[in-house]
Amino acid sequence: MKILVTNDDGIYSPGIAALAKVAKKFGDVRVVAPDVEQSSMGHAVTHSRPLRYKKSPIEFGDIEAHRVNGTPADCVAMGTHLWTNIDVVLSGINMGPNLGNSMWHSGTLAAAKQAVLFGIKGIALSTPVGKSEPDFELLAPFVEQTLELLLAKRELALYNVNFPQQPTDLVWTKQSVRLYDGTILPGTDPMGRKHYWFTVTPLEPAEEGTDRWAVENDLVSITPLRLDLTDHSVLKDKLSGVES
Repeated sequence: MKILVTNDDGIYSPGIAALAKVAKKFGDVRVVAPDVEQSSMGHAVTHSRPLRYKKSPIEFGDIEAHRVNGTPADCVAMGTHLWTNIDVVLSGINMGPNLGNSMWHSGTLAAAKQAVLFGIKGIALSTPVGKSEPDFELLAPFVEQTLELLLAKRELALYNVNFPQQPTDLVWTKQSVRLYDGTILPGTDPMGRKHYWFTVTPLEPAEEGTDRWAVENDLVSITPLRLDLTDHSVLKDKLSGVES
């Protein structure tokens, strides 16, 4: 199995090294990741300037690794150009969760989505970050268990996976769709200039069976996704109305 590993935190993130290490147990691995952090870039692609790649100075053991001056989606495009016949793209392990509404702007998930657009299975993997880095050694057995489950079949599929800090088990979930309170927090930099942070707070508790609920209860959340954003129930009603 040929496995391309990427992320949105950048080539220097410990999360991508941890993922590549586990992925080696399942096949031939290569790493292609952004040269700088590209968090929350969503599915942005670069079209107004050329992309370049360089061999990574970071040690990934015997894994070939390159860094790209582009977005996570760009890295998947470059990776599939440099290395053909890829079976799966793994994106992560992201330093921070990608749950619920954050799927819309996640660069981590965008890389997995880009893989599916190319006809390749895509899996995004994330974990919360506290005051210290995640314990990737603790997560490793659950990452391996997750990959063993999701790589068993080579069908075209898209998955979003989130690991709590101390997992106890795996569970299939749906996306938590809840309203958020968007807040702008003003501040001042050391030069006395004003700056602002955009932050959000969920207005409602997580629903049981969702990705947010799973992680809050120390369960690894595995959410199957699809690229089709069509609201088929509304479309069905509209078409029925036209026909009648």
